[in-house]
Amino acid sequence: MTDTPNTTSQPIPTIPPDDPKRRLTVADPDGVGMPRISVVGNNYTILVSGAQTAGRYCLIDMLVPDGGGPPPHRHDFEEMFTLLEGELEFTFRSETQTVRAGSTVNVPANAPHVFKNKSGKMAHMLCMCTPAGQEEFFLAVGFPVDSRTSPPPKPSKEEQAEKGRLLATLLPKYRTEMVKA
Repeated sequence: MTDTPNTTSQPIPTIPPDDPKRRLTVADPDGVGMPRISVVGNNYTILVSGAQTAGRYCLIDMLVPDGGGPPPHRHDFEEMFTLLEGELEFTFRSETQTVRAGSTVNVPANAPHVFKNKSGKMAHMLCMCTPAGQEEFFLAVGFPVDSRTSPPPKPSKEEQAEKGRLLATLLPKYRTEMVKA
């Protein structure tokens, strides 16, 4: 007598019908009308928003100058970076490694992380967050810039303080917290 695997027949899910209300998105990071903001001195262009993906993900083009990068933080959504040019130091759960162009880094939800550009040159990467929402956070706390290569604005102390207060109130809404390095 031979053993046969115990299998149960489960219905195969069907693919939902196409939603004709959703449109093809073609994003040019240098295109007219693209949402662009400076966040902590980095320039971000929102290529694909949650509004365009039914909330599934967002895609952000990031230019990170030498010395740039966010403070240490964590959030309850997945974040993936593909480094197109340059190099960055990524610190994940207190371990640091240098990541170079061509590499992709996936940060699991809830894990503390930070990246810094210590290369002496501009770094360019794409950042995908799933589900979407991070782009809305950046648009709320960032400063608008005219182009993706515009120099970051130099906000007054009052403007910085106002953004700091806004950041503190929005962190819980966008499921993010700042952590110690």
